[in-house]
Amino acid sequence: MKALTYHGPGIKAWEDVPAPTITDPGDIIVKTLATTICGTDLGILHGKVPDTPLGTTFGHESVGIVTEVGSQVTKHQVGDRVLVSCISSCGNCSYCSSGVAAHCQAGGGWILGHHINGTIAEYVRVPFADKSAYTLPEHVASDEALMLSDIFPTGYEIGVLKGTVKQGDVVAVVGAGPVGLSAIATAAALKKPAAIIAIDLDPNRLNKAKALGATHGISASEGDWKEQVLALTDGLGVDVALEAVGLPQTWDTALALVRPGGHLAVIGVHGKPVNFPLEECWIRNLTITTGLVSAVSTPELLGKLVAGQLDTSAMITHRFSLSQIDAAWDVFENAAASGSIKVLLEADA
Repeated sequence: MKALTYHGPGIKAWEDVPAPTITDPGDIIVKTLATTICGTDLGILHGKVPDTPLGTTFGHESVGIVTEVGSQVTKHQVGDRVLVSCISSCGNCSYCSSGVAAHCQAGGGWILGHHINGTIAEYVRVPFADKSAYTLPEHVASDEALMLSDIFPTGYEIGVLKGTVKQGDVVAVVGAGPVGLSAIATAAALKKPAAIIAIDLDPNRLNKAKALGATHGISASEGDWKEQVLALTDGLGVDVALEAVGLPQTWDTALALVRPGGHLAVIGVHGKPVNFPLEECWIRNLTITTGLVSAVSTPELLGKLVAGQLDTSAMITHRFSLSQIDAAWDVFENAAASGSIKVLLEADA
């Protein structure tokens, strides 16, 4: 079969690899219908995730058809169309049992495309399948469900829920990339804050943010971005700031916008130290949270999608076949020029 594999910083290949097989009785094998590229995949290629083994298949987001099931799998059968979670959960260890499957003690967590072969391939082995894959109703489109593999649970859990966004809050989202937009969409649809202020350098992404529920869009290139936010919040700052980029400057931006007693939720994947002025933060009574998604919200979000209470379709801006992965990668990596948010990779006919 064909898969996109990692061969060291800056080196990837769409190449022939052995097809996956059942290696544990809790596994399923899934034939890919739809997958996509994540910013974390870009990070792996750029050498920011050094524990990824050479030869690993990229990707951790998928919708596909079950072609084989392990002997202990009870929730899936051959022919089912399933959503594959970015997080593999054993469902039994102390972390999984307490809703923190990102730190599964049985060999799960973020392993697809990281420690084991991932989803940008014609077939993928899904471990812990009963807790890590979800059978999809017939009327739910594969491309719309795909957004629930990673970005929507990440934006919702690490941003909206950890940030304790509630009705009536004023929320700032720093960074309107895929995860920031997912936080905006889930906050607007499920928590009904009084205002959502999107802050980004890209006018296209600010427009997308407004389409997904942001009430205001502010360009970070404007020198008075802070003053604009303060003008919308009686000079105090926002109740909740969500930092959804992962750079020192976006951390600084988010921290500057939170009012006393407010909450800063860090969603972005940080690869460098930031300046954390604790001597200034403690007296402001700030709450600061971080986290890696555990995807425990996937059933809730899938239920909202099925019920028509959540719309993910606007996230996909470009469509390719799997064999066009190199072109798709270029479009996604050069988002400012291409206007991409998420690229859809569909199985070749």
